Amino acid sequence: MIIGILKTGHVPKELLPKYGEYSDMFETLLSGNGFEFKTYEVVSGEFPDSINDCDGWLVTGSKHGAYEDHDWIPPLEEFIRDTYNANIPMVGICFGHQIMAQALGGKVEKFGGLWGMGTQEYVHPDGTKTKLLAMHQDQVVEKPPEAEIVASNDFCKMAGLAYKNRALSFQPHPEFTHEYMEGLIKKRSGTTIPADQADPALVDVYAANDSELYAKRIAEFFKGA
Repeated sequence: MIIGILKTGHVPKELLPKYGEYSDMFETLLSGNGFEFKTYEVVSGEFPDSINDCDGWLVTGSKHGAYEDHDWIPPLEEFIRDTYNANIPMVGICFGHQIMAQALGGKVEKFGGLWGMGTQEYVHPDGTKTKLLAMHQDQVVEKPPEAEIVASNDFCKMAGLAYKNRALSFQPHPEFTHEYMEGLIKKRSGTTIPADQADPALVDVYAANDSELYAKRIAEFFKGA
C-alpha cells in the first residue's frame, strides 16, 4: 500500500539536521506496516497528478493557518474533497486535521492568545483517555456534517474527527518525539509563543504518551478503509 504524504510545512531549519522533515517523522511512525511512501511538497505547489496516484493520503502539520491566503490551499482543499468523495482513505494531523475539516464543511479559527502544547490528555467517546504531544493555537470550532468527534479536551473540543470509514484526523502529533517537541517549544518561546505559556509546557514534555497507540490506529485505518 502506497501512502502519499502531502507535506504542508517544513521543520524549522535549526531542527532539521537532527530530526528530519515531517515526512520522515511519519515514515518512522508508520514503519513496520508494509507501507511505501511518496512525498509531495504541497506547500511549494507540488501536487499529485491524480487522487489515484497513491492508495491513501496523509496531510501533515504546518505553521500556516487553514484560513490564510496561500495559492496552494484552494487546490489542497479541492484535492481533499475529491479524495473524500472517491472513498480513498485520508488522514490529517494538526494543520492536516484543520484543513480537512475546513474543506469538508467545518470551520477553523485561531484560539485567542492561548496555545495547546506539550503533553495533552484527550478523552474518547468510550470514556478512555490518552496522552499525546500537541503544538497549536488554531483549532476546528465547527465540525463537518459527516464527522464524529473521537478525541476532545477542555482546550480543544474537536481534537479528533472520524468521517465514517473514509477519513480520520487528529489535532495532536503522534509523529513528534519528546526531543523534537522540547526543541520546538524552546525555539518558539518568547517569539511565536509567550514564554509564560511555553515554559510550563516543558515541565512534562517527556511524560509517557500514547503515540504508538495512535500509530496503530492510523495504520489500521489505512489497511481497513
